[in-house]
Amino acid sequence: MTKSQLIEKMAEIGGLTKKDAENALSSLLQAVQESLAAGENVVLVGFGTFEVHDRKAREGHNPRTGEKVQIPACKVPVFRAGKLLKEAVNKPKKKKSAKKSS
Repeated sequence: MTKSQLIEKMAEIGGLTKKDAENALSSLLQAVQESLAAGENVVLVGFGTFEVHDRKAREGHNPRTGEKVQIPACKVPVFRAGKLLKEAVNKPKKKKSAKKSS
């Protein structure tokens, strides 16, 4: 699903205009980004948690030359899915019943 498809879906579900849905999505993304940049976790109960992890410096290899390269330490955003989201994703889908012609 692309961002524009998500905006359409949000507008449909929430009874919003596409412009309002786009503003809501942009605000959410900006708030999450600013919180993570400030070192805060964003917890959406049942949906999941956005947090920042520290990645240690490590040695890598240039795939073209095979030369060893030092990769510096950095922070990486991480998302951990919540219980309700995991259950929704793993819920068995209903099978379409095939109509028998007599």
